[in-house]
Amino acid sequence: MTHGPTASRAFRVAYDGREYAGFQRQPHATTVEGTLLRALAEHGILDRGDGPTHATPPGYAAAGRTDAGVSAVAQTVAFAAPDWLTPRAFNGHLPGSVRVWAAADAPTDFHATHDAVRRTYRYHLYAPARGDGADRDYAVDDGRVRDALVRFSGEHDFHNLTSDETGTTRDLTASATRDGDLLVVEVSAGGFPRALVRRIVGAVRAVGRGAADPSLIDRLLAPEPVPGERGVGPAPPEPLVLWDVRYEGVAFEADPEAAESARVAFGERYRDARHAAAATGAIRDRIAGTD
Repeated sequence: MTHGPTASRAFRVAYDGREYAGFQRQPHATTVEGTLLRALAEHGILDRGDGPTHATPPGYAAAGRTDAGVSAVAQTVAFAAPDWLTPRAFNGHLPGSVRVWAAADAPTDFHATHDAVRRTYRYHLYAPARGDGADRDYAVDDGRVRDALVRFSGEHDFHNLTSDETGTTRDLTASATRDGDLLVVEVSAGGFPRALVRRIVGAVRAVGRGAADPSLIDRLLAPEPVPGERGVGPAPPEPLVLWDVRYEGVAFEADPEAAESARVAFGERYRDARHAAAATGAIRDRIAGTD
């Protein structure tokens, strides 16, 4: 059980979502939230007898529920925490794939879900600029992509881009920045219906590659339902990152040691991924050399 005085604290959580079945805890799957609650149980903040799939600290809430494979740098959880629970202490019972790196004092009635005023996602789309030497299967016209994102920006009913039946009208801003062979698609709104960002990326990718006409965006935003066979499926989850969650009057302060721990842990994971990519790239090149 909790020891010492408690106050409402909000924590920034970064995680590599590739090995998790999403953020939200599930009885028979490894999730980020389950991992966080298990760490709190190890710290004695939760009653172990209740089990991490059932117990939460007083006032507990999270900013959002990312899907399986989706990562985060600014997921936010808040609850009544003892004053000794710093990000560095929190990390003592967390794996390297989940790191708490900043914290903030919050009002007693703070709710990490309902009090968020803006959420931002970034999708790291492999999409070389169209031109000589570009990977033709993935190359896009940057101008077409950006025009499509402008069409999505503003207040719209996104009912054709989510399986949710309510809460589908959102005021959204969307843009893209080129970073080598990647297009970093940034989408911000107060909140997001299920899979909306990934479906937006799927639509702009199709337009950018020339597989769909720009009028597709207007059709998806129209009041009439789009038949399933003409709809847009979600882009893969792994390149998506919950990039920021903004709150009014809540100032997060990075814990230097915890932030450095996160930098090192994610640096190692990045190198491992690069090594794996180098191996598969070498296989591709070897086979191509036999043509």
